[in-house]
Amino acid sequence: QVQLVESGGGSVQPGGSLRLSCAASGNIRSIYNMGWKRQAPGNQRDMVATITSDGRTNYADFVKGRFTVSRDNAKNMVYLQMNSLKLEDTAVYYCYVDLGYSDHWGKGTLVTVSS
Repeated sequence: QVQLVESGGGSVQPGGSLRLSCAASGNIRSIYNMGWKRQAPGNQRDMVATITSDGRTNYADFVKGRFTVSRDNAKNMVYLQMNSLKLEDTAVYYCYVDLGYSDHWGKGTLVTVSS
């Protein structure tokens, strides 16, 4: 069993910032990729950012320059610093971990950007 718990979502005005955190626990030997996806109402789940075990990052074009993904391997945690938030960033954000033999997802945390 692997559990992922996201935190840090909430409501913010356009231009504001939020920091999401995700803690992975359970039967984990090693984590390869970690990252975040998001899903807005009526939309598919889109990749937002990923980070490899050695710290290489990849971002969706729509968040480049605004979001930063990071991880703490000792704590099995992944973070998403979101700056300059826009109305269209409103979505449920899901963290995930790739254990090499299986992927696991959190239940999501809602981010609402509104004026």
